[in-house]
Amino acid sequence: MSPTFSAILLALIPLTSAYAILDQRPAVAAPVNPLITPSPTVENGVTRTVKRGIIDDLKDNANSILSDLGSAIPSYVASGVPNFFQDFPVGKDVRKELGVTDEQVDALPTSVLNIPGYGNWTDQGWNLRFHGNVYKQPQTSEEKLNDLANIFLIDTSIEKLPPDQAAQARNLTASIFVLQQDDERVVFDLKPAPTAGASGEQGGGGAVTPKGGNQEIVFPINTTTQGDFDGFVQINDNGLADGNITNDIQRLNVYTRGSEIGNATAYLVPPTGLTIISDIDDILRITKIYQPKEGLLNSFARPFVAWKNMPEIYANWSRSIPDFHFHYLTTTPEQITRNYMDFIYKTYPGGSFDTRPLNFSDVSATLSIRKFLLTKVFETYPKRKFVLMADTSNSDVMKDYPQLAKDFPGQVACIFLRNTSATDEGDRFPYDTSGFKDLDRKSYMFFKVPDDLRNLDIQNGQCVNASITQNLTFSWQGLPFGLSKDSGASSRYTMATTSMAIFVVGLTVMLIS
Repeated sequence: MSPTFSAILLALIPLTSAYAILDQRPAVAAPVNPLITPSPTVENGVTRTVKRGIIDDLKDNANSILSDLGSAIPSYVASGVPNFFQDFPVGKDVRKELGVTDEQVDALPTSVLNIPGYGNWTDQGWNLRFHGNVYKQPQTSEEKLNDLANIFLIDTSIEKLPPDQAAQARNLTASIFVLQQDDERVVFDLKPAPTAGASGEQGGGGAVTPKGGNQEIVFPINTTTQGDFDGFVQINDNGLADGNITNDIQRLNVYTRGSEIGNATAYLVPPTGLTIISDIDDILRITKIYQPKEGLLNSFARPFVAWKNMPEIYANWSRSIPDFHFHYLTTTPEQITRNYMDFIYKTYPGGSFDTRPLNFSDVSATLSIRKFLLTKVFETYPKRKFVLMADTSNSDVMKDYPQLAKDFPGQVACIFLRNTSATDEGDRFPYDTSGFKDLDRKSYMFFKVPDDLRNLDIQNGQCVNASITQNLTFSWQGLPFGLSKDSGASSRYTMATTSMAIFVVGLTVMLIS
């Protein structure tokens, strides 16, 4: 298998006892009051024609993405959005590849991916976001899973992996080749949650167990053609504290009827307070997305490993900052986010979660899913302040984070970015800091190790560790040929020269990885 194809696949590294009411009000710019923002628009009834084998289609899509290498950083590194994923096998494609019949599918149990949601308080009461996917898991032989898993590996095969890594690779492959279930009704049971996530404070995640909240919720819209459900639903108080009189974040367990693995914890977050929106790859865990061979193994076969002592930093914030809401965001597709959620639950304070929905047609979501999800959270909580956490290897972050500070003035408390290229010689991709030029320099910090964040009073707006040199030039950083040595560099060279420099960097990484 060609390394370039496998590199692209790294992008895969997701009224009580009465019908609930789904709020479909459209989002508006610069909201004054909390919004129940709509989920990405889904076009039901759309079918696809399969002309040839799905593996051939995957290879063609990979090559198409690679053809853009000369004009931009590869998409899987630049944004974390798997642009070829729209054509990844679903439905009849999966049935054909696995050779399962309608009768066999009908006999399979239904499973639900239930993603930890967040809720906000409006004049109508609490509204809780439910999102996830309904699917069936075919019974696939180990031999077939081995064949499919080998698609994702570079310079190795599943037969050469240690037994535990081979088992994880097969499990992840199985989670990709599933049958999404359309037009399914989803029913949830809500109950107070005693715990959630790793130790930060008792119970985890800076939240409390409410005195009530027990109820049944019937999601008012059946699943989409690709099994997705996503929307805010008004829930009954039933003993929950009103959001306009409490500062506590209230935890609810969300159980999915008819699916033993369809359970999650949701968080009712009051209108004011502090929320951290945290990326995961190469900031909370070691991924190395910029080194395809390592990135694939770290995401596909190896156990997830925390990045240095970052869990200690987050646990300290959970203990020391009252009512601190943790929200985790990854643009990894839905099918393979269980590993991410399990890792967060065991390693970091509990919190709500966002992933890339499998089926959507909203233009903003398609072009920039990260920006779409970030905007949804900001519009849901117009009076809360946010801490944004990520790393410099993602160009979408480098553009979206400073833009959020401009689009939602006064809401971004701090921006923290791990400078991966300064601490990991494997990251040779440049990054653009020009978006930070007009921001208050006290509102953001580029850091190298988790301890750089220690003892910062982020609750009161201290975002900068004075002992950490910044050396920002508000231009492309890390370019070859000296292009990023000073702030005037980008203006002294043509865009063609910059593109060629990026191409050289990208080509070098691909050749030596």
